[in-house]
Amino acid sequence: MPILSPSILASDFSRLGEHCREAISAGAEWLHIDVMDGHFVPNITIGPLIVRALKPLANETGAVLDVHLMIENPDDYIEAFADAGADIITVHVEACTHLHRTIQAIRATGARPGVTLNPATSLSTLEEILPEVDLVLIMSVNPGFGGQSYIPASTDKIRRLRSMLDAIGSSAHLEVDGGVKASNVAEVTGAGADVIIAGSAVFGGSESVEANVKAIMNAW
Repeated sequence: MPILSPSILASDFSRLGEHCREAISAGAEWLHIDVMDGHFVPNITIGPLIVRALKPLANETGAVLDVHLMIENPDDYIEAFADAGADIITVHVEACTHLHRTIQAIRATGARPGVTLNPATSLSTLEEILPEVDLVLIMSVNPGFGGQSYIPASTDKIRRLRSMLDAIGSSAHLEVDGGVKASNVAEVTGAGADVIIAGSAVFGGSESVEANVKAIMNAW
């Protein structure tokens, strides 16, 4: 079964712990934490303090803290996020001059390393690093803001990445982020994704977080 990783960026931050607990209770296994610096992407979000604040809940429930660094110079912050409690730290190929070194630095902290790329970046940029990572993230929107529409060409990209992972016998997770909801999640999982990030589809709308989580999980 796929794993649901709700993006806390779309939650009500005045009720962050409550919203995250509700999502986990409904069946979400991970919590996705989008870190943006206003330089690599045109938005500013959160830092290690939020990861640290969520760690007790993660320890209590067994949830995985899935941290996505959409920042310049990610090497400067790997240790801080790992110390705060990140279980997975994902970096962008576009932001890392020495990607192997960055991935090794993440693993050295005890966190699991992940790699991602923007929608217009070719999968060929991942070929040399795939054997070294535990997760690969396909961005199906341009990173920076929640609530965007899924880019249709992402489905073929997911399918091609799944073939690349299978070809090298990789057990890395294939995660997808951007515009995924109950109405298209079956398309995404059918193409080969096994971790689904959803933000507004979980924390937005008129239904409860629990109802939204169950709607997504019933649709895949």
